[in-house]
Amino acid sequence: MGETAVIVGYLDADGPARLGADSTSPVGPRDSLALLHRGVVAARYHKHHLPNYGVFDEDRYFVPGDTLTVVRAVWADGSQADLALTVCEDIWQAGGPFAVAASARVGLVVNINGSPYELNKDDVRLPLVARRAQEAGAAVAYVNMIGGQDELTFDGDSIIVAADGTLLARGPQFHQALMVHDLPLPEADPDAPDGHLGAMRVERVLLPTSWAAPQGPAADAGIAPRLGDEAEVWNALVLGLRDYVRKNGAKSVLLGLSGGIDSSVVAAIAVDALGAEHVVGVSMPSGHSSQHSRDDAADLARLTGLDYRIEPIQQMVDGFLSNLNLSGLAVENLQARVRAVILMALSNQEGHLVLTTGNKSELAVGYSTLYGDSVGAFNPLKDVPKTLVWKLANWRNTVGEVIPENSITKPPSAELRPGQLDTDSLPEYDTLDPIIMGYVDGDKGRAELVAEGHDPALVDRVLRLIDGAEYKRRQSAPGTKISFKSFGRDRRMPITNRWRES
Repeated sequence: MGETAVIVGYLDADGPARLGADSTSPVGPRDSLALLHRGVVAARYHKHHLPNYGVFDEDRYFVPGDTLTVVRAVWADGSQADLALTVCEDIWQAGGPFAVAASARVGLVVNINGSPYELNKDDVRLPLVARRAQEAGAAVAYVNMIGGQDELTFDGDSIIVAADGTLLARGPQFHQALMVHDLPLPEADPDAPDGHLGAMRVERVLLPTSWAAPQGPAADAGIAPRLGDEAEVWNALVLGLRDYVRKNGAKSVLLGLSGGIDSSVVAAIAVDALGAEHVVGVSMPSGHSSQHSRDDAADLARLTGLDYRIEPIQQMVDGFLSNLNLSGLAVENLQARVRAVILMALSNQEGHLVLTTGNKSELAVGYSTLYGDSVGAFNPLKDVPKTLVWKLANWRNTVGEVIPENSITKPPSAELRPGQLDTDSLPEYDTLDPIIMGYVDGDKGRAELVAEGHDPALVDRVLRLIDGAEYKRRQSAPGTKISFKSFGRDRRMPITNRWRES
């Protein structure tokens, strides 16, 4: 890269693995960055603030750094500028590296991030970066990665702000981009202190370069427009699925197409993520499947262009019932499990990765069949409440119609018995979802939920369902995180638990 300095994140270690979060060892594994220049490692920095909440477990594995690396770049004309190097959580906490950077009188703080996406997090980042710029008295370049890893997606949204917090440049969300922005920096202070400055020690590294001031107009990276809520979530779900499939070596995906809203939205996400030629949808009607649901599944296949197949299940169900004395719920669940067998058989035979289609509302209250409709390797809607599923469907159709209108407007039903509707077992989702979001995402207790106006008896019922369904969620497929608190690594609850919020 010639004279271009490159900053990369990497794993370092200056000692053996630590034995636990209470270890006081000053050495061990490090979450680090390196500044590369002219083919060598010119500087290193070990992350100071180690998050230990939500999806983050860094304090279990890493030793925090206690030194702020300040690089003094020397330009071709002899002028100099100081920049401090930081990593991710260092910007999310007041004090620490940014306060020390102010004492060290730097002109720029670079912060590289693996900051996971959640809805409206972009609204939080800009005020945060502005506060840290003002704290450091320096411009800040906040650089975030893009991509998916298991449940997490990283949405980019890189930001450059001036020392007073003014926004200078901002990258797009969910799309890789090369941002080039000329940033005037103050001349380095020859009397700037080093050594111990508050919470950290400052170590200065001299970086001689042949850089010269750019000629012509200053480069301006611009400010990318923000996405609306539904567009944000849709892009996160598409990116999360695409990277899960591709990074794990799969070529195509397979899902059951019921004609309902959930499977329709998952199919549309899959087509956007992978292309219709890499998506297989299977309609598996039973004797209780309505003709309009079969038609809706066929319409979605026509609108999206995916590979569409029909595999009736009634004869298979009857084969089981001729050998087993089952009734009621057991027969309903049998249908779901026969469908799971078909999907897994096709997966084994043809190599497709199976997608499951349950939404967050259903996972919360256990409205699914274990080893039935919950079967699959990945669930794009795992963190998406049912009410948001409808909003996503309507938004996606404004871009181009891919989801049949009837799938959006008809009352949701599992169609496992004659005339069945979700509301036979659950309250309306407009009523249910706020209780789930309050209890799961907001950590609110019964008293708070009742004080908000929710019916006390309904609150008791919903909380009992949520607590009782933990064993199902523990066995559920991973799925893209879009909320502050998703099921899984965010919300770690014991299955065996006598505590009840009542």
